[in-house]
Amino acid sequence: ASTGAMLTYFALLTDLSVFSTRVSAFALVCSRVVSEVALFFFGITFFVAAFACGICALDQDNTDFGSIPDAALQLYKITFGMFSGYDQLEEDPALLLVCFVYVVTTVIFMMNLLIAQLNSAYQATYLDMLGYARLNRGKIVCETMPSVPKWRWEAFVRVLSLDECLEFGEGDMGVPGGVTVFEPASANITTVDMIRRFGGSTSPAAPWTKEDNLGDDEEDRFERMEKLMQKAMKRMSGSKGGRKGGGAGGSSMGMEEHQSSGGSAGGGEDSSE
Repeated sequence: ASTGAMLTYFALLTDLSVFSTRVSAFALVCSRVVSEVALFFFGITFFVAAFACGICALDQDNTDFGSIPDAALQLYKITFGMFSGYDQLEEDPALLLVCFVYVVTTVIFMMNLLIAQLNSAYQATYLDMLGYARLNRGKIVCETMPSVPKWRWEAFVRVLSLDECLEFGEGDMGVPGGVTVFEPASANITTVDMIRRFGGSTSPAAPWTKEDNLGDDEEDRFERMEKLMQKAMKRMSGSKGGRKGGGAGGSSMGMEEHQSSGGSAGGGEDSSE
């Protein structure tokens, strides 16, 4: 009873893992893969029962495998590497062969299958484990809030300073209702500022200002420059093709004129003869 109480006490201490998102995510992953380990032990128990019954049906005199419970215990020891009576198995080849088949089935096949299942379950859970850890932290916070005194909660809210406007950058004031968290500049690199800023009052009753330079932002300018470059490349390629075609046509026409002039000159000589 005291052992169970101590184990239960330390199991309850796992709730303290919410103070670290990484540790909480690891604890959640462990809880998700427990089902795969349970399936592994179920398969091992099935094979142990089957081989224990088969060994008891053999004509063998080994006292360690004299009954089904003793044979099952020895097979469990073989699975977990605790068996030390391999010298006695050499005296009974049939029993040695059955134990060899059991080792191949459980230690080699089932163990590797367990590793593959754990790897697959971990990869499937790893993508969302940080989100699950944050959700678990939020659940514990919501369960703990009713037990927090009102004066302590109000002091905590005052420390957060949620009424003050957040500062997006140096001199760039934003909206209130949040907490500023600093991070390295290389953590989330943004080349384009997605926040559109307008001068004037921030009152909700004030109308939105009209964008005078609508469509004249940086992306539109780059798009226009790209189109101009494409048109220039088409014109250059077209002019090069025309020059080549014109040069080839002119040379062919010159050859025809030269041949015609040579033919007429030859005809004059024939006539003079």
